[in-house]
Amino acid sequence: MKPLPALELVARLEDAEWLDPVAKKVRKVVKRTIRPQWARDILHGVPIGHPVHPLAVQVPLGSWISAAVLDALPGNDRPATVLIGVGTASAVPSAVAGFMDWSQLHSQQQRVGLVHAAANITAVSLYGASLVARANGQQGAGKVLAYMGLGVVSFGGFLGGHLSYRQAAGVNHSEDIPHRFPSGWQALAPLEDLPEGKLHKRVVAGLPLLVFREAETVNVLSDVCSHLSGPLHEGKLKGANNNDDGDPCVVCPWHGSTFSLRSGEVQAGPATARQPRFETRVTGGLVEVNLPGAD
Repeated sequence: MKPLPALELVARLEDAEWLDPVAKKVRKVVKRTIRPQWARDILHGVPIGHPVHPLAVQVPLGSWISAAVLDALPGNDRPATVLIGVGTASAVPSAVAGFMDWSQLHSQQQRVGLVHAAANITAVSLYGASLVARANGQQGAGKVLAYMGLGVVSFGGFLGGHLSYRQAAGVNHSEDIPHRFPSGWQALAPLEDLPEGKLHKRVVAGLPLLVFREAETVNVLSDVCSHLSGPLHEGKLKGANNNDDGDPCVVCPWHGSTFSLRSGEVQAGPATARQPRFETRVTGGLVEVNLPGAD
């Protein structure tokens, strides 16, 4: 079965460079408005391990769809109005989380995301107008406006699906590592060949690995950033010192995601998924790595 023609139109948005000046201005506003790192991490979804936006949109969508069903049945004007109000109010925090994620995407993703946001803002405006009409006793007009809003937000949802499933925005870009890396211990490099206290890249079984040596201890993570596949070995080393209590971290050069080099845990977003961490051992001067859970 061939894809719908509309899919080709959406795909063209990825190359719509005329959207870039608008995206640049919106991105600046988002970054200036939300400055604290802790707030950005919460909006990205670092504490829960995946983006907040897809979860948050369930409230407005669920409310609006439920209101549409009630509007189709007689005698449900008041509960339908309440649901539309709930959906319209809950769309605000969902949009804030969405814009935070959007500000840390690639250009092609941001172009589609900008139209996605415009559609959702239009839908919220239509639902707001529906509430005004209903408050003025114009139930018929309120229902028409609400159904128009549902149509527009459905289009916006289609674009959101394109972002997630065609452009891989918000997904874990390191999820495939355990399925591609061979099971068991694999040779990495002689210990003496690994620079101490520096980020270093090695390739094992065709997969790039990030290596950070601390004296006789070797920390190894996947070199592919879980956020958008950035090369971590080109990033910045943070917090490394000679104190055993210090937790050295790597900052992704693309969007600033920060990971502990000892555990792979996310220390700062936009990444929400930890980096795959490899076990290491030194046998006869040769460093070997093993990935728990590898197929």
